[in-house]
Amino acid sequence: MSDGPPTILFVCVHNAGRSQMAAGLTRRLAGERVVVRSAGSDPAEVVNPAAVEAMAELGIDIHDAAPKLLERDAVEAADVVVTMGCGDACPVFPGKRYEDWELEDPAGKELGAVRAIRDDIRARVEGLLASLGIEAG
Repeated sequence: MSDGPPTILFVCVHNAGRSQMAAGLTRRLAGERVVVRSAGSDPAEVVNPAAVEAMAELGIDIHDAAPKLLERDAVEAADVVVTMGCGDACPVFPGKRYEDWELEDPAGKELGAVRAIRDDIRARVEGLLASLGIEAG
């Protein structure tokens, strides 16, 4: 791990749903005790509106988030890389901690289904933070 707060990179294909929700939840639960980044192997134009709405229900605003292309530098700078369905498109570097979260893609899903995905992500984020010795706030 680097000096200072750990850097967590969340990666999914479009960086429009799962990784954006994970990033928003991590920022809310850990604050400045972690550095949070997210990216996608094939970024969408905008964040999934249902993901924005599901997060807003928790008081987390991700409507201004912009999907970003996964860059090699972001992976190199991360202490933990959490992948969510990006498969072989995600570069792997020796010595990095990787977690692959199998989560349903919220694209095209109704709000109720997106809420369930959001809640699954929240539980996983809490577990990840605990494994880093960070109490979720």
